[in-house]
Amino acid sequence: MHTYLISYDLIRPGKDYTDLHTHLKSYGTWAKPLESVWLIKTSYGVEQLRNSIQAHMDANDKIFVVDVTSRATAWDHLSAEVSTWIKNSL
Repeated sequence: MHTYLISYDLIRPGKDYTDLHTHLKSYGTWAKPLESVWLIKTSYGVEQLRNSIQAHMDANDKIFVVDVTSRATAWDHLSAEVSTWIKNSL
């Protein structure tokens, strides 16, 4: 299993991205530390994960996926829930 950081810019203002968020939550093990940033654990490869997520985005939306499986992390001002998730999942 890998842990990925996913960040995106949704270009179309006012669009309902409930389907995208539902898809991201479908991976089962996830955290949402920032507005457009998710952490997800999956056995997918980085390109496979990107392609899977893109299927729930508009063609002009931007996405960035990074494998952050290494335990080296630093953060500040995240919720206790997200901080605990990071500590226990990386």
